[in-house]
Amino acid sequence: MKDICARGKPFSARVRFVEHSHSLADLYKGNIYASFTEQSSKQGGRNSIQSSLRNPFILNLNVGGKKFQIDCLAAAKYPVTRIGRIATCSDPIKRLDLCDEYSVQRNEYFFDRDPTVFCYISHFYRSGILWIMDELCPLNYVEEIEYWGIHINYTHNCCRTLFLEHQDELKENIKIQKELQAELERHDHEKHFEGKWLGNVRKRVWNLVENPYSSIPAKMLAILSSIFVLISIVTMCLSTVDELKHLNLYGVSYMEHVEITCVIFFTTEYIMRLLSTSDIRRFLKTVLNIVDLIAILPFYIQIIFERFSEDAYVHLHPDDMEKMERVGQLGKVLKIIRLMRIFRILKLARHSIGLRAFGFTIRQCYQQVCCLFLFIAMGVFTFSALMHSVEHDIPGTNFTSIPDAWWWAAVSISTVGYGDTIPDTILGRIVAFLCISFGIILNGMPISILYN
Repeated sequence: MKDICARGKPFSARVRFVEHSHSLADLYKGNIYASFTEQSSKQGGRNSIQSSLRNPFILNLNVGGKKFQIDCLAAAKYPVTRIGRIATCSDPIKRLDLCDEYSVQRNEYFFDRDPTVFCYISHFYRSGILWIMDELCPLNYVEEIEYWGIHINYTHNCCRTLFLEHQDELKENIKIQKELQAELERHDHEKHFEGKWLGNVRKRVWNLVENPYSSIPAKMLAILSSIFVLISIVTMCLSTVDELKHLNLYGVSYMEHVEITCVIFFTTEYIMRLLSTSDIRRFLKTVLNIVDLIAILPFYIQIIFERFSEDAYVHLHPDDMEKMERVGQLGKVLKIIRLMRIFRILKLARHSIGLRAFGFTIRQCYQQVCCLFLFIAMGVFTFSALMHSVEHDIPGTNFTSIPDAWWWAAVSISTVGYGDTIPDTILGRIVAFLCISFGIILNGMPISILYN
């Protein structure tokens, strides 16, 4: 027995014929009429399902194991989409290229995709509106609708705006997580030393100076490095005390002896890292290694400048004013170089996750920080100009020009308020109140930025 559709009858009307009694030619000629058996009433439900499966105006879809039915006319309204292309395509071979599998028996197209998202795709062909649910992953949702060829613009403006904001936020969070993971990972993995000259020795030295968790000696060396950094900072501060300048050993002050010891340790540590690294270019570009180099360079530059200063002073003639000015300029440069030693405190970031996280935070929100400084600069220029225009006619005022009012505006916006410069008129005090109020509002912005 076989299910066959009679010619001239509706496509959904299916009847049963005795295959060995009559031929199909007789059937299409109209010589034989269908006769139903007693079992037709029992299989009515089954026949109705088969009728829907064989209906040419209905697309039977199986998406991830879940079955859907979409009207061909509704899908044909969107011929650019994948389902619309199947509905409008007359070539069966091209239809097979648009799906993963096709069942001839069931007249069913199979797609190995997410059935949860396709529920909204199916609703789109019925209503013409693409809905978005908050619980769906934005990245997965975008990937699915791109596969089905449906643009996000079919959604409502309110839903689309919130969805795009959520998508951008998720992409930014993923980007930050990847960068943070790369920041915390060691730059030189053990596999990078394979095949290198003295690879095993360089790997051990590198783990000793760079990875404090590799062994107990490495941990002790990291602690010793932090102690030397603190000693160096304290020594730099105590070297400015007049009472300690007179304490000498072999003609050199005690502070200079401590400074030399610290610099020798920092130099040895940097050279060990430089010689043991597997990638010198990457090593030189790393921020922490640049900090290490800045921590030791001022000492050697200071020795060179002092040597030039001594030679210039020895050959200096009392009447040679030009050379005396050059010696004075060298002395100013030498003071700046000595001041650069303060950057040694940044060496603590090598062994402090908190400082590294803070630096990573500043790098990630540098746009917001720059915007904050822009607001501060705008406030300083605006309120200093207003204060000068109000107070410049008052006798004995300190607001004689706009640049003179910059200090007052900066102090007022920061809400510090030294009180060294104050307005005398009522309008000046109103301007000062507005400036302070602006500073209070502005100072609350970095809290949310750093928290996020």
